[in-house]
Amino acid sequence: MNAPDESVVHGSKASPKDLPALDRVLRDCAGVVAEHGHTLVAREARALLDGLRARAIAGELMLAELALLPQALAARVAARMQPAMRPVVNLTGTVIHTNLGRALLADAALHQVLALMGSPNNLEYDLASGSRGDRDDLIEDLLCELTGAEAATVVNNNAAAVLLGIAALAGGREAIVSRGELVEIGGAFRMPDVMSAAGATLVEVGTTNRTHPRDYAGAISPRTGLIVKVHTSNYAVQGFTASVDEATLAPIAHAAGVPLMTDLGSGALVDLSTWGLPAEPLPQAMLAAGCDVVTFSGDKLLGGPQAGLIVGSKAAVGRIRKFPMKRALRLSKLPFAALEATLRLYLRPERLVQDLPTLRLLTRPQAQIQALAAQLAPVVAAAVQPRFSVEPVALQSQIGSGSLPVERLPSAGLALRAVDGRGRTLEALVTALRALPRPVIGRLNDDRLLLDLRCLEDPAQLTSQLPALTESLT
Repeated sequence: MNAPDESVVHGSKASPKDLPALDRVLRDCAGVVAEHGHTLVAREARALLDGLRARAIAGELMLAELALLPQALAARVAARMQPAMRPVVNLTGTVIHTNLGRALLADAALHQVLALMGSPNNLEYDLASGSRGDRDDLIEDLLCELTGAEAATVVNNNAAAVLLGIAALAGGREAIVSRGELVEIGGAFRMPDVMSAAGATLVEVGTTNRTHPRDYAGAISPRTGLIVKVHTSNYAVQGFTASVDEATLAPIAHAAGVPLMTDLGSGALVDLSTWGLPAEPLPQAMLAAGCDVVTFSGDKLLGGPQAGLIVGSKAAVGRIRKFPMKRALRLSKLPFAALEATLRLYLRPERLVQDLPTLRLLTRPQAQIQALAAQLAPVVAAAVQPRFSVEPVALQSQIGSGSLPVERLPSAGLALRAVDGRGRTLEALVTALRALPRPVIGRLNDDRLLLDLRCLEDPAQLTSQLPALTESLT
């Protein structure tokens, strides 16, 4: 684009008539048009010119800015092509963070997704017979081997697994649940509402804090279609409490010819106490206790993609698989590929702590995190001083996503304070960190910005961005 007339005094204001025509802008930005196409560039050019015209009418546009119009248009187009979903640096201290994408996929899962999504694959094709196949066949044997189930199927998340299980087994009938297990999880997913949506009539037994075997036995009637147990993974009831475990409840259900379904939610497939973590109930144990159906998540403690896994008896899982709602809730090929690759890692449990990012982060030694905090403290301080102080501190991480809500993991990180003691100054730092090319997300607590380093395996994700942070704070 041609520069403004040399007779124009530097700093002169532009009028609407000084704005170039759209076709001229596109000619001067031919390189951007060649890269992105006419449609997108023309749309952004019109929007840019409209904004400049409004500023010119208001007397706010300087002539010198018109010389930079090609750069401004290129920046607009580049910004328009930036994805809304971006990688971030999770320094919140919550390992499986629902708002930050939950579990990180293992390298094996990433490679499998890349290999299969860019190529035709046998999602529903039987390579042995050359005929149409069922996607469940690709994963059922693996799930049965890992859990001891007779049959298995998968849907797009655990909420769907619970909904489908209740609809298939208790639709039009009654489903019995303890009052102490009528949970609500994120997104207002409430068990009474799920029962209603599944077409089942909720029958509450027991009290909020105590439920006994006789409560279930007394509630069973010819109208009963299902007994449901719900693992209270996202809260804890303490004190004078009582509940009925699956091993006690299964004989009561089966004596009446009623299936028993339990929702474990968090999805642990191995005993976490092996690595010093609090134990979570396992699908294997629930099936051995007599449950007909067990549902759990793929993207929490299991460490895979979002998925709802359903394992159990052939009869119960067969009814679920044939239920019409199943097709609407089925897992698509992308998470299916990631889930299979993740599950195969469990065939070699001795390597899980190395191969599975979720388990690796949960078991990371505090001493290692403290060493990283000591290493990063002066580097971060140099980037944010003199406005902020930085010191290494001991912290408490949490597992997240409703798993083991009262348990904490000893961790370490950095505490940043505003030197002037003003909350707005600290908020400005939080905003600047979120605005980095790879946003950095910490947590505010007691007039401090805490950067928990448990999930920071590559320090360069933070340190490489510190010059940009310094510039934004000046």
